[in-house]
Amino acid sequence: MRTRKLSMAGIAVGALALTVSTSIPLAYGHGYTTAPISRAKNCANGTVQNCGQIQWEPQSTEGPKGFPGAGPADGKLCSAGLSQFAQLDDQRGGAWPATQLTAGATYTFRWHLTAAHATTDFKYYVTKQGWNQNAPLTRSALELTPFLTVPMGGARPAYDVAHAGTLPNRTGRHMILAVWTIADTANAFYQCSDVRF
Repeated sequence: MRTRKLSMAGIAVGALALTVSTSIPLAYGHGYTTAPISRAKNCANGTVQNCGQIQWEPQSTEGPKGFPGAGPADGKLCSAGLSQFAQLDDQRGGAWPATQLTAGATYTFRWHLTAAHATTDFKYYVTKQGWNQNAPLTRSALELTPFLTVPMGGARPAYDVAHAGTLPNRTGRHMILAVWTIADTANAFYQCSDVRF
């Protein structure tokens, strides 16, 4: 009788472990933009100080997919809505380093993936002319039609990704929001880059 009770307990524990392990969504893809360099990567490089946890994991700005209709809340786009990365949403009075770009030119956007994953697409958004540079990034500050979309159709990208596209017509300081949407999870990765046209 004792052996049967132990066996039943073992089965119950095994079933519980299986339920827990299969109910937690796992995202195997992680990555960050290197061109134009993102806030997360600037923190990891030590170029920007007082960044908190993102300095050790620039590849982890992962939030709900579906941007712009869904995804992280306004004001938390750069951190992907993750409180441990909230420093990325702080505009710091314009002190983030900005990559110099030429409006209308062809530019190659680059990602480094620490773990590639089946991908829906990569999309690139830019702020509107006259956006509020002192406020955390919101949808109303962005052109919500991406200026570059790279569809992947569920394919797994290389670890170093390059996307050539035409830069939008802008002048002055702006932000580019790059969104990497994962095909087989509920998540996407969000990277904010400060740029100057």
